[in-house]
Amino acid sequence: MSLLDKYRELTDLATNLGVANLQVREQDNVLYIDGTAKSAEDKEKIWSAYGKLDPDFRSADAVINIAVAEGKTTDYTVASGDSLSKIGKAHGVSWEAIFEANRDIIKNPDLIQAGWKLKIPTA
Repeated sequence: MSLLDKYRELTDLATNLGVANLQVREQDNVLYIDGTAKSAEDKEKIWSAYGKLDPDFRSADAVINIAVAEGKTTDYTVASGDSLSKIGKAHGVSWEAIFEANRDIIKNPDLIQAGWKLKIPTA
């Protein structure tokens, strides 16, 4: 059985998850899988699938180099009277997504201050 056949489930999963710049190559009895996942969750799905195929990670016949795409954001300066819900509605994202993107600034999602510079995730 070739390494491509052995890891077909893994490479198919990467394709189905839309891993960008997916490159699969076999060299010196090692299968190399490279690309960029859309999210950390997708990357974890790929590693979980690999763990099912090689539970103890002992085969040493696959190298998986999957990065996670950087999320795109726009900058927004909080105005008086703003709330995360109001900002989210104006930008088409949830207040939770804004909160998660700005955890370094926002400690309590109910308390934001005018003048804060926030990152607003974009699709």
